[in-house]
Amino acid sequence: MRIGWIGLGKMGEPMAMNILRAGHDLTVWNRSPEKCKNLRAAGAQVARDMKSLAANVDILFVMLSDDAALQEVVLGANGVLAYLPAGSVLVEMSTVSVAVSAAISEVAKAKKIQYLSAPVSGSVALAAAGELTILASGNHDTYQSLQPVLLAISAAQFYVGEADHARVLKLAINMMVGFSAAMMGEALSLGLKNGLDRTTMLEVMGASVIASPLIGYKLEALKACDYSPMFDVSQMAKDFDLALEAGRDSDTPMPLAALVREGWSALIASGDGKEDFFKYVEMAARSAGLHNE
Repeated sequence: MRIGWIGLGKMGEPMAMNILRAGHDLTVWNRSPEKCKNLRAAGAQVARDMKSLAANVDILFVMLSDDAALQEVVLGANGVLAYLPAGSVLVEMSTVSVAVSAAISEVAKAKKIQYLSAPVSGSVALAAAGELTILASGNHDTYQSLQPVLLAISAAQFYVGEADHARVLKLAINMMVGFSAAMMGEALSLGLKNGLDRTTMLEVMGASVIASPLIGYKLEALKACDYSPMFDVSQMAKDFDLALEAGRDSDTPMPLAALVREGWSALIASGDGKEDFFKYVEMAARSAGLHNE
């Protein structure tokens, strides 16, 4: 199968690299051409433009930053849906709105292109290791046919339905991830204000009933007050906006999400928009009169 990949950001590049290393025929394209150099050096072909890529692949993966980028690349006048051949497969892996994903699905169906919504859960480190979790929705036979490729980039795959269920589930998970940062911030601030040691608290939390893979992954960084971005505040704010939009569209009350979303706005306003989203911990500490950095 001829596989194409568009979007070589922090997550997209290692994912595409793992497909190449698994022995698949891969051609890549990125809006910033310099980001193709590592894939080219590893043996991938680099398309001269989106049109030539889309017209010459059987499966096209797309991994972009937001709705605007996705609409331009997929639905725009020169977007890939204008050139993908009938019978090909479009696999969209970005974290985007349910609405834009549904619009892509509608156009793809009219052009007889199979569309799989397949956002991923996991960090950049898990992307590099090929151990992401894939949440997929769309035609089940299409999903099954893609297993050899999906196995190259993920340790777990979940098919969650025919409609755009994968989008909603991904937003729900990211919302809970964001809640974890807010929860840790208030819990640590309570302990620190009452004389507990930060490192001791974190070690106990990491071994307690509230421990999770996410908490375990963040413990050392939290001990060091290291907020080097793996997933930054502005990205989390975007995902909360998408989750809240989905909630409004489905008449789902989400008061906690709305409250925590204000925290992301406060961090962005204070200049922390490009810090890791766990910087929420320090914002909570500052609100309590603590200075941990």
